[in-house]
Amino acid sequence: MAKEEEKDSGNSTPTNLSRRDVIKGVIAAGAVSSASYLFRTSTTWAEASAPGAVERLITLNVNGQQRRVDVMKQETLAMTLRYKLGLTGTKLGCDRAECGACTVLIDDVPRYSCSTLTHTVRDKKIVTIEGLAGADGKPHPVQQGVLDEQGFQCGFCAPGFIMAAVGFLRTNPNPTRAQLAHGVSGNLCVCRDYDKILTALMRGAEYMRKA
Repeated sequence: MAKEEEKDSGNSTPTNLSRRDVIKGVIAAGAVSSASYLFRTSTTWAEASAPGAVERLITLNVNGQQRRVDVMKQETLAMTLRYKLGLTGTKLGCDRAECGACTVLIDDVPRYSCSTLTHTVRDKKIVTIEGLAGADGKPHPVQQGVLDEQGFQCGFCAPGFIMAAVGFLRTNPNPTRAQLAHGVSGNLCVCRDYDKILTALMRGAEYMRKA
């Protein structure tokens, strides 16, 4: 009987703990948990990205410069250029690859930046309207043609038309008016002054041949 009482006494929980002892125990347990949490998260950060994950901090080659930018996986190039890099010459019109206002050059090929995911062009050469002028600030020949002929009214669609024309003229430097019209047919103008726009772009083509 005495042995059973002794055994029960050994398994019993102490009831004479003071309030201070309880608080010390809680603090100690919290410190251990915090240390364990910090160690676990730092280990997680050190792990490689899971298969299929998209790196957010990427480098883009824009207008001859390497630009480091934080990009969401679903982010379009138009959004990155305008709102992350401040290149507002790239316009957002329809935002569904129909109007051409967002046209930029990707490896010298005109592309709608509103329907191009930024992550897909990290190894490409991107040129926007801001990057057309020479290092001395002299306008590109197509830009100069537009200035000389005053080819646009409101000008909202002008950057897209100019970028499309530059890309087309690099493959066909001496087009007919009809050929150039076909080359920029993916761009729309709300003012609908297409005849004047074509005249300005044809002048730009002439300047490019002389450059």
